[in-house]
Amino acid sequence: MLPDQPGKEGTTPAGQFWTGTFAAGTYQGRNYWLYVPLSYRHGTLIPLLVMLHGCSQTPGDFAVGTEMNRYADQYHLLVLYPEQPRKANAGKCWNWFQPEHQARDSGEPAEIVALVEQVRAGYTVDPNRVYAAGISAGAAMAVILAATYPDVFAAIGVSAGVAYKASTNLPGSLLVMARGNADPRRQGQLAYAAMGPHRRVVPVITFHGTNDTTVSPRNGEHVISQWFWTNHLVTNGTSDDQVEPVPAAVTPGSVPGGHSFTEYVYHDQHGQPMLKKYLVERMKHGWSGGAADGSFTDPLGPKASRLMLDFFLGHTLYPTSDPQPQRTAQPSAPAERQPEPPQASAQPSKPSGPRWLRRLGQGARRLFTGKQ
Repeated sequence: MLPDQPGKEGTTPAGQFWTGTFAAGTYQGRNYWLYVPLSYRHGTLIPLLVMLHGCSQTPGDFAVGTEMNRYADQYHLLVLYPEQPRKANAGKCWNWFQPEHQARDSGEPAEIVALVEQVRAGYTVDPNRVYAAGISAGAAMAVILAATYPDVFAAIGVSAGVAYKASTNLPGSLLVMARGNADPRRQGQLAYAAMGPHRRVVPVITFHGTNDTTVSPRNGEHVISQWFWTNHLVTNGTSDDQVEPVPAAVTPGSVPGGHSFTEYVYHDQHGQPMLKKYLVERMKHGWSGGAADGSFTDPLGPKASRLMLDFFLGHTLYPTSDPQPQRTAQPSAPAERQPEPPQASAQPSKPSGPRWLRRLGQGARRLFTGKQ
């Protein structure tokens, strides 16, 4: 809860399995939830992660499913969960496919950044370590945030998302989800243009399931390709070079008793990991390694929340000599441990999509309800 914003104390999701404070608030008409770890001390810089839920989800449901608040205790960071209401989208989806929500100082991206600034006004946030991640429509919005506010977000995480401006209307968005993006190189150029004078190389980590029938896994490949071309333009000023997004390392892995997966790592011009992609075998549309108590999760996949945080905290907005934020626990690699259940379980209701979207056909139903 922000100091000058009344919260709803005591309304944290049932079966809370974190130790900090998770409270609701409202700023400029948008509701949000903010998690503050018990270790927070005013005056000491702390990273901030923005978590963007998918269609039909709520911030509380998303927090339970991703277990991100528990990881925030371990990694010592604030977690902000903006809420998308039905009045903005009948399916509670972020409107990533509408032009008015794909530009800087406009629509939902501007509202989300306003929330970030409000948190920064009330807490000692490290401006070099602000990150964004999301699933599905929330992942698509995270991509938009990175393209339109690269001076705010140091890195992003994309779970079952799509490339920047992959569509600018609802019918086109359904085709993109079903088939992927026709020209990731062009989308890379559009993202580069959207950055304007704030352009910089953006680190990106993605997760996608091979059995995702809601958002085709081709989109995971296209998100990486789009950001490869965007970052290449930032670095070289041209996209005419005869280069392709080829991974520097391809590493197979597996979760004991769970899914196998492949990690693809793409280096920058200095040989440092800048893009990562995880392709998870047999996983459908969901958050990899999430808790079964939340919606749209797959507990049998590698822990996306932990892998994202490891990736994020290895990158800052601008070069700094400051030490990395202190962690209270050092997680191990995904292939070496079973997915961990929460200490206590929550029972969020399984949401369903709005009826009117059914008229758009099976593809639309998958987009707005998240049915696998």
